[in-house]
Amino acid sequence: MSDLHWDQVRSFFDPDLMGSLPDVFVPDTSAEDWQAVFDLVEARGWQWEFVQGDTALPLPLATDALARPPDAELVELKVRPVPGMLAIFRLMSAEEIDFDIDLRELQGQDGVDTLCRFLGEIGRKLGKPVLMTSEGGSQAHPVLGFDPVLDRVVLLADPLVR
Repeated sequence: MSDLHWDQVRSFFDPDLMGSLPDVFVPDTSAEDWQAVFDLVEARGWQWEFVQGDTALPLPLATDALARPPDAELVELKVRPVPGMLAIFRLMSAEEIDFDIDLRELQGQDGVDTLCRFLGEIGRKLGKPVLMTSEGGSQAHPVLGFDPVLDRVVLLADPLVR
């Protein structure tokens, strides 16, 4: 059974309302949590590319990736858990796992189910909430997210109206 239904969340998957790349985050994390995400990506066999600037690199230990000097080039872990879905993790700090997803790839009930499975995988691995806001939106106002207590993705806001 689906965590969420398309009719409930259609507005949260509308790139015109949410932005093409809504922000997803896991608060209160550590380098160990980042490593758990790296391990999950490898264990699930998801396609990935680790990039620093314009250079593709092997996947390092999370502690090494997070220990870059402040003026170092941005590092990203681009993950395709399934064909047609891209999540871009940006390693900016150990204290929060941040990533974007492309809503244009996640339309209809299949897109909702794909996102719910992905957020659930991460949330279960970490035992923490995984929250989504609009692109550039306030983290104080997530619209949906994985709730580790309920073990499913739930709505956290009323649907948006045009």
